[in-house]
Amino acid sequence: MTTRISHLAGESRRDFLKVTGLASLAALATSGTATPATAAAPAATAPADIATLERVTQKLVDPPFLPDHEQTAGPAPRVIKVTLPIIEKKMVIDDEGTEVWALTFNGSVPGPMIVAHEGDYVEVTLQNLPTNSMEHNIDFHSATGGLGGGALTKVLPGEQAVLRWKATKSGVFVYHCAPGDAMIPYHVTHGMNGAVMVLPREGLKDVAGKPVKYDRAYFIGEQDYYIPRDEDGAFKKYETAGEDLAESLELMQKLTPTHEVFNGAKGALTGDKALKAKVGETVLFIHAQATRDTRPHLIGGHGDLVWETGSFADTPATNLETWLIRGGSAGAMAYTFQQPGLYAYVNHNLIEAVMLGATAHVVVEGEWNDDLMAQVQKPGPIQAT
Repeated sequence: MTTRISHLAGESRRDFLKVTGLASLAALATSGTATPATAAAPAATAPADIATLERVTQKLVDPPFLPDHEQTAGPAPRVIKVTLPIIEKKMVIDDEGTEVWALTFNGSVPGPMIVAHEGDYVEVTLQNLPTNSMEHNIDFHSATGGLGGGALTKVLPGEQAVLRWKATKSGVFVYHCAPGDAMIPYHVTHGMNGAVMVLPREGLKDVAGKPVKYDRAYFIGEQDYYIPRDEDGAFKKYETAGEDLAESLELMQKLTPTHEVFNGAKGALTGDKALKAKVGETVLFIHAQATRDTRPHLIGGHGDLVWETGSFADTPATNLETWLIRGGSAGAMAYTFQQPGLYAYVNHNLIEAVMLGATAHVVVEGEWNDDLMAQVQKPGPIQAT
């Protein structure tokens, strides 16, 4: 049986879920002895107790930056309120003018970083703008229950849903749209993913259990795109979101991206948009990839502390040259810069870094240290020995 995928506003995906059985999966995700709205909860998390907590509105910012936050938390948990609009928009993703109809959280690829502390509650208002054409939702890998929130946040254009979840585990985690069936990879590979950082209440710690403070933090979201080509080999352009559905799904099945980029587009973190740092500063790099494995590497530096799996509850690895971020996850690395200059932060599949676009630059200011590196002889003719 072939089932047509309904994805436009006039063809409700809720009807599609009933046909495919995905509605049953969503129902199972929220089932139990009571519905989510009426389920008995432990006293520590009863709604009356949550109502007494301090509520803080977090102002989201475009990656690679993080919202204002404290690295350590106070004794009491808080409710972190976030408004996350869904925006379908056309984006140019390389210097050749290649376009994608990006499906975005808050208008950026990746979506913005959300920061909380372990034990906090995150309350997300997910808004599907009336100008959009598709149904959307959100799946938080950092959350517990209901398909990560995906079963409770399905919104058509012009609708919103509010989801509250408790940050029970510290680390860095992916979030993404997951409307069901083939529309899940379609939405994710059109930019609909981001990350959450849940810090331990006492902050990060090194291998000896000593506190780790960072001077700057950057969020790098690695995105694979699959842009169809026309009969002449040129990348195709489309007038509306979703118009490329059939052709993109066919291309995606080959598992070979046409673009592999950081933060939405080739060159998005180079040139005048390069990341900044100073000698002596410790920088936290958070790297997320929602679909494919990737291998971050800082050319000219090292991973001083690497939470490769993203879990801050685990002891970090030290002094890594390259580390692995598994598809569908995020990881973090802290490095203290010791030399000034231009550094390249890359996916060390160098084909993807150089040819497909997975490269960022870090410009570091400070005094050069000849003890760490010195040019003993400038390039010149080979001399007889």
